[in-house]
Amino acid sequence: MQPRNMSMSGVVDLAAVKAAQEAKAKAEQARADAARQGGGGAVSPADLVIDVSEADFEREVLQRSTEVPVVIDFWAEWCEPCKQLSPLLERLTREYNGRFVLAKIDVDANQMLMQQFGVQGIPAVFAVVAGQALPLFQGAAPEAQIRQTLDQLVQVAEERFGLTGLTVDAAAPEADARPAAPAGPHDAALAAAVQALDAGDLGGAVQAYQNVLNDDPGNTEAKLGLAQAQLLRRVQEMDPQAVRTEAAEKPGDARAQIAAADLDLVGGHVEDAFGRLVETVRRTAGEDRDAARVRLLELFEVVGADDPRVTAARTALARVLF
Repeated sequence: MQPRNMSMSGVVDLAAVKAAQEAKAKAEQARADAARQGGGGAVSPADLVIDVSEADFEREVLQRSTEVPVVIDFWAEWCEPCKQLSPLLERLTREYNGRFVLAKIDVDANQMLMQQFGVQGIPAVFAVVAGQALPLFQGAAPEAQIRQTLDQLVQVAEERFGLTGLTVDAAAPEADARPAAPAGPHDAALAAAVQALDAGDLGGAVQAYQNVLNDDPGNTEAKLGLAQAQLLRRVQEMDPQAVRTEAAEKPGDARAQIAAADLDLVGGHVEDAFGRLVETVRRTAGEDRDAARVRLLELFEVVGADDPRVTAARTALARVLF
């Protein structure tokens, strides 16, 4: 589930888009053609979030990306993290008010698109800008970090491709307006946790998520949020170079390997993080072995039980334990 790069910043070098100038020229030409044909009018908020299939992908994503960045949300009904991330992306899409469009793709019904984008686990989020596909992040992540990635996308789309977004008619009704769902018993606490993350208060976020779990130990959103906030708090004060050097020099030191595994995961190297800790469990014994095992289970929570990399790592862990 969780990201190729949880920190989001630098998860993809948006400035290194291939053939940026050529793509920008194509985008400008497409907008000019649309204007001559009477296009380019205001859209309703409902038009900002669309369901896309293989049949209409070229029209709804590739062609549309010459007018506005298209963010793609690969999801599935059975994916629990998707149920947290997708509503957040939809809300942010409307909040950004036409700076990008969100295309939702059900991977179960669109396997070919999933393969073409090289999706290894869901949720996975990509963008298409002027026909250029860009990987953004994989898995659920704190809202503040998602915003940072979207801000980068919007900036590059405008500066390098000349895409300033769509004009949204705020007076237009939502096509699929539904009664608002009743507030859950922990919505306020979860909102407080998100606000703490937005403010960079990782300690406050950890406490807010823990407060929810104290009352509702099975709350999936709080479990995921707590695992992510704890991971980010751990690496916040690390010196990456020093951690990596110590881990390389002390392959049998559980503490050094655990710290390096945290950095691996935040850096998007999920398999490396899991492999490092599985190997540490194999090499060590007693308290060191248990510490590595527990950290590995914690990182499983960050990535999500439905991610195939977690399944593979669980199997590898079982082999060394038993």
